[in-house]
Amino acid sequence: MKTTEVEKHKQVLKCLPGRLSDIEVLNILQAQDINWRYIDVIKDLTDLNDDFISSWLNISVRSLRSYRKPKERLKDNMKERIIVLLSLMQHGIQVFGTKNNFDKWLTTKNFFLDGKEPNTFLNTITGVRFIDDRLTAMEYGDNV
Repeated sequence: MKTTEVEKHKQVLKCLPGRLSDIEVLNILQAQDINWRYIDVIKDLTDLNDDFISSWLNISVRSLRSYRKPKERLKDNMKERIIVLLSLMQHGIQVFGTKNNFDKWLTTKNFFLDGKEPNTFLNTITGVRFIDDRLTAMEYGDNV
């Protein structure tokens, strides 16, 4: 990745706290131009493939790849998903120490989640919040 891209990605992440309230999400949606760069940041924060990311955004892999083009406009519901996913990813990397450890946790069946992989919950805003709550519980000693 080029240095200018790294700086742009840092700017994107700088405007997002690790945990977002509903009002913060609304403020970000109104104040920021949520565009293809945010999708690139998601891609940089995980080593998981486009199949995972597109399922979290409820779009096809082909649509995901087309959204990563600068001229494509994102729909409002897509922008919201991107913001909450970025926040979750920051929180997960903070809890696990590295993106690799967080990716591994996301893709491993979990006894405390009825044997499901945490990533299977990320296709809804409620699911993202649920997984974010599980991360917070882990910070406080819950062994999920």
